[in-house]
Amino acid sequence: METVIPLSFSDFPDDVQLCVLSFLRPSDLAAFSCTCKRFVSLYRHDQRLWFSMCHRRWGSKTLINKWGNGKISYKRLYRMLEEYENLIGFWRRCGDAAAAASSPPLVFFEWGPFYITGSRVSPSKNRGYEVIKKPFLWMSIASNGEPVNYLDPDGKFALTEEDLLGESGIVENELIQVNVGFMGESHVVVEENLGFSDFRRGSSSGNLRGEEYENVYGSPPDKLMTEIYQHFANRTSPSGNGVSRRQRRREKEKQGKMRKWDPEHFVKIVNCSPKPARPLQGLWKGICDDMSLDFYLVSYDDVGGIACRKVGDSSRPLTCHAPIFWTSNLTFIESPFSPEEDNIYSCRLHLKPIAEADQNQLSSDNGAVSRLLYINSSFDLVIPDLVGTTAHPRQVEGRIWQYGNGTFGFGFLRDNYIIDLKHIARNGHLLDTIEPSND
Repeated sequence: METVIPLSFSDFPDDVQLCVLSFLRPSDLAAFSCTCKRFVSLYRHDQRLWFSMCHRRWGSKTLINKWGNGKISYKRLYRMLEEYENLIGFWRRCGDAAAAASSPPLVFFEWGPFYITGSRVSPSKNRGYEVIKKPFLWMSIASNGEPVNYLDPDGKFALTEEDLLGESGIVENELIQVNVGFMGESHVVVEENLGFSDFRRGSSSGNLRGEEYENVYGSPPDKLMTEIYQHFANRTSPSGNGVSRRQRRREKEKQGKMRKWDPEHFVKIVNCSPKPARPLQGLWKGICDDMSLDFYLVSYDDVGGIACRKVGDSSRPLTCHAPIFWTSNLTFIESPFSPEEDNIYSCRLHLKPIAEADQNQLSSDNGAVSRLLYINSSFDLVIPDLVGTTAHPRQVEGRIWQYGNGTFGFGFLRDNYIIDLKHIARNGHLLDTIEPSND
């Protein structure tokens, strides 16, 4: 009888080992590297391993070997892409009410070939379900491994690979270099980088944590030495506090004159896509009763209810807007329905774009209704005395009709129409987009 000699992980070919290890996260890989000196070196320095890990996680979304012109450490690239990944999806501008009048509050971040792009998103006018997509922010990595972030306030500049890598030499005149600061996982600040004129003379350190850019070896830079000297000079001078305050005020005034663009804060819209357990959840678009396109956000709460609000042009928190509809009972009624429910649905018009107005508005393009849900309008939240009164019978009652393709429509018994909602984005990409100039 032959003796079977068991194989260790080290006995497998290198390409097999790399393939297996590429499924691990850095924390798991660090723990695994403690088992062998060879694996410690592999974890710290092996470019093939970190490229495999990057490609495994993001290879289907972006071109891994294009980031940093292929000249940066893939270990560093992994850590940066892991932070950038949290940006992907919908965000909403908050805070500055003055900026709300000039630009849409909704922003969508998505993967590009060698960058992350942020686009302002708004409903089109008289263009059906088409959505205006206006890119305004690009985030990439330079050949020296430093983050590169450029903002186009007008959304008219077509950025190229040479621009982001700093080889064209024209972006400094056309765009604004910015810092993108991550404040937790759901808050981002984009502010102008006033400290450097271009990325070749400095780094956009707002993108990553400060300790990664700390000057560990050698003497502090000249600017830091000057600041240290000024600090101690102010402390020992009798009028040091006043001098320091005046100096800071002059610096602040100088920066205010130099600033081309005010900072913007963005809050992430979590759960912006439907899930099997929450089929109505997410951002949707639909034709309103005035025949204009609008965006709707349907969210589930912690007590088993849902609420729908319009994502309008205001920068105020969504909680400041009254819900379009809400319900605390998520029990769906499955098909077949009663004759009364069939009549409620069949006698109502489906609101469609003006271009489709001549089509049959008594039917939906989304297929047959698979189930329905009872909802209420916001009237009983704003004016609770109206609920159940004889003067306004069933004024607040409505229905959600879920179609076979997963989308849904909603309407109220007081109205004779149904608003059908469609997806704004799918699989990380916006649907039905147009350029701003075409609107």
